[in-house]
Amino acid sequence: MKRIAIGCDHRGITLKKAIVPLLQNTGYTCQDFGSYSTDPVDYPDIAQKVGEAIASGGFDQGILICDTGIGMSIAANKIKGIRAALCCNAFSAQRARQHNDANILCLRADDIDTESALEITRTFLATDFEGGRHIRRVNKIRALEGHSTE
Repeated sequence: MKRIAIGCDHRGITLKKAIVPLLQNTGYTCQDFGSYSTDPVDYPDIAQKVGEAIASGGFDQGILICDTGIGMSIAANKIKGIRAALCCNAFSAQRARQHNDANILCLRADDIDTESALEITRTFLATDFEGGRHIRRVNKIRALEGHSTE
């Protein structure tokens, strides 16, 4: 059973509340790392919590939500071992997993309907990394972080 870490800033509360039941009803173990209200918070703090939870091995994948998804993506990608991808449709979610072995899905809370966000989430979580020629490329990303690629 996959363990999913999820978090959002104050702008992503509504979308997170729609995604958590999807995760629970699909059999994933899910932990919410905040935010828990519409009171303003700083998205890098949430991205750090979720990213570190995944990088430490406590969770398999993560989901981060903010207004545009851009801030969460930038912040999460600063954490060694994280490959966060901002996905705006199911195709980009599929490719992020297949080709980049992305381990965090970033979603925009603004300008996306709930059903589209749920479809993107389902696709991201159901898609496996293809490996093959993509391993070389992911290893080059890991090398940029100072990881050994052996």
